[in-house]
Amino acid sequence: MDIQRKGAGKRKVVRWTITIVVLVVAAGGITIGLRQLKPAAPSVEMSTLWPDQVKRGPMLREVRGLGTLVPEDTMLITARTDGRVERILVRPGTPVRADSVVMVMTSPELENTLVAAEFAVKAAQADYDNLKVTLEKSLLDMQATQQQVDADYNTARLQADRDVALAKENLLPSVDAKISEVKAKQLGDRVQIEKTRLATSGRSEEAQLAAQKVKIDQLRADYELKKSQVDQLKVRAGFDGMLQALPPPMVPVEEGQKVTAGTALGKVAQPSHLKAELKIAETQVKDIAAGQPADIDTRLAGGGSSGHIEGRVSRIDPSILNGTVTVDVALSGKLPMGARPDLSVDGTIQLEKLDDVVFVGRPVFGQENSTVQLFKIEPEGKYANKVKVTFGRSSVNTIEVKEGLKVGDRVILSDMSAYDNYDRIKLN
Repeated sequence: MDIQRKGAGKRKVVRWTITIVVLVVAAGGITIGLRQLKPAAPSVEMSTLWPDQVKRGPMLREVRGLGTLVPEDTMLITARTDGRVERILVRPGTPVRADSVVMVMTSPELENTLVAAEFAVKAAQADYDNLKVTLEKSLLDMQATQQQVDADYNTARLQADRDVALAKENLLPSVDAKISEVKAKQLGDRVQIEKTRLATSGRSEEAQLAAQKVKIDQLRADYELKKSQVDQLKVRAGFDGMLQALPPPMVPVEEGQKVTAGTALGKVAQPSHLKAELKIAETQVKDIAAGQPADIDTRLAGGGSSGHIEGRVSRIDPSILNGTVTVDVALSGKLPMGARPDLSVDGTIQLEKLDDVVFVGRPVFGQENSTVQLFKIEPEGKYANKVKVTFGRSSVNTIEVKEGLKVGDRVILSDMSAYDNYDRIKLN
């Protein structure tokens, strides 16, 4: 007969409770331990990375930008008057001279005003000729009158002298002598009046002819203006060079189209005088100044030419468009074969030369005066550890190192953002 032991159930419950507590504490400790463990270093193929070594020495600061070749000298051909495009004689891409007729326009209204202006000049010229003849006839009449009065005066003067002599001899009454003297004096006064009248008439004639001449000149100037406008219906290049298409947003004109004065009809440029227009990021343009040397790569190597052209910064546009600033580079070198307007080029501008600095190749995300984290390769080359690096001045392909690296260190410049959660990687 089994005797039931007292307290056996309680001891079993206590044992199970202790076991559970121990398991819970062990599980918590394992979890904390696992959390404190660092993740294993991931493996990366070295052949897929871009390593570089920190160096000390001279560093050339440069900025780079894409752009195009554009003519230095251009001229926009515009319509000088209203009209309709009748014929287009020259198309873009054709060499032209200054007097080359690019297109022909018509304007019946302008041609009618030209004819009217021509007849107005002829009518004014006829009035001038008629006035001149009339004034010449009037002058002859006054000259004849003056000569007649002069002759009458001379006769009266002789008669008065005779009568005075006879009166002294008592052969003629003194009254008759005085009458002859008064008559001679009157004719003498009239002679002076006729002379004055003749002189005044000459000045009056000149004034009338001058007034009529001014009217003729005015009408002739209007006629020449109308004639010039009609001549300009033959649109000429006005400039030696190459006829080019109108740049956007301008729209080329077509035959039969009616245009107004000032409408752009074409563009002429000199293809032998080109400059480079580079688009530089607004964050990199602050150190660019006029006169800095530049190298323009046209990618036209061949035929004894490297495709590179030397130049200097000539202008910096003060405005910003789409995050870039336009920088003009005047070219001093010889243009390679095939260089033409609108050719895409790659330009490099030299900012300054740093004589003795610590530098390295520019990482993918390496910006000037910034602090980044890079993977520094261990001397054995099997692992790379993440280090904090402070950069200074930058160039196109290199950047100054201020802190975090020393000469001889090897770092990875590739995009390593996929390993941001790792402080160490294994290199295969």
